[in-house]
Amino acid sequence: MKKLHVGLIYGGFSSEHDISIMSARNVYASLQVDHYDVTLIWIDKKGRWHVDTTPDRLLNADAPTDASGDVFFSPMDERGSVLSGPDLDSIQRLNLDVAFPILHGQNGEDGRVQGFLQTLGIAYVGPDVLGSAACMDKEVTKRLLRDSGLPITPFRVVYRIDEPPLTFEAVAEQFGTPFFVKPANSGSSVGITKVENAADYAKALAYAFDYDRKILIEKGISGREIECAVLGNEHPKASVLGEIVSTAEFYTYDAKYVDADASRMEVPADIPADISDRMRQMAEDAFRVLCCEGMARVDFFLTDDLEVLINEVNTIPGFTSRSMYPVMWEHTGLSNSALTDRLIELALERHERESKIKTSR
Repeated sequence: MKKLHVGLIYGGFSSEHDISIMSARNVYASLQVDHYDVTLIWIDKKGRWHVDTTPDRLLNADAPTDASGDVFFSPMDERGSVLSGPDLDSIQRLNLDVAFPILHGQNGEDGRVQGFLQTLGIAYVGPDVLGSAACMDKEVTKRLLRDSGLPITPFRVVYRIDEPPLTFEAVAEQFGTPFFVKPANSGSSVGITKVENAADYAKALAYAFDYDRKILIEKGISGREIECAVLGNEHPKASVLGEIVSTAEFYTYDAKYVDADASRMEVPADIPADISDRMRQMAEDAFRVLCCEGMARVDFFLTDDLEVLINEVNTIPGFTSRSMYPVMWEHTGLSNSALTDRLIELALERHERESKIKTSR
């Protein structure tokens, strides 16, 4: 049988560039050489696309990350000029059967790369443009879930242009303290602050606005952090649940990826069966409501009185050695290799389905 040609896209013009590389390293290891020919496509921090002819840059953490000689596609600069690289169909000439984007955060998880691949007619792993964009913007996520009757954490929205800005006293009166301030469009806990007083609040707003023009203020929830992995297209299935137990003040970027002692995973989570079943059903429901396909990770809070609240939905969850998505599926009975196989199958199935939709009369 002819091998499938997979383009593994990683890096990205995002604050989560380094995490993407860590995730892609594990995905690359799970792609079985007897099933796939893999082309490594690295997007550097300036948004330039490179084809790596060897896996050295992906596998070697000390490899240079500023190479430009192999650029085959690049965004325009501030003057509207293409920096380097040939025309826009360069990626088509790679003759990929399917693209596997492992791009966390903005310019990769928000629908932009998905739209590019869709325009070029290339099948790709993960949710499409709508699902990616809806889940990336946490305000949109929460409004869609709330309007569908799914429970969410209480929130307020603040824009950079708001005048006068929402005061600490107004937020504290509504939510109490502590509460959280976070960019509406970001991930991996980038730009998030736990706020307890007015001085923290001013700094938190400035920090979050470094990453977005719109930020969310969320009520602090006292409870356990539970996650669920979802896999599928029109008929998604939920994994066993996992719990993040963090010794950090909250589940920060370092606790997720840097400090091995700051958090641990407990899979499966020790939760009563009826609560677990309810959360898994809610994860599948949220997946459908947000127009996800392929994969997503749904994050919950479980309070002391067993109230379940959806926190957020991640459409390209981490695949690092410390990431819950592949670990939860492994405990559900799907190995890393079987998981990547299934994700590629789902991408091709959707591409085949979409190709049958008429686009003209």
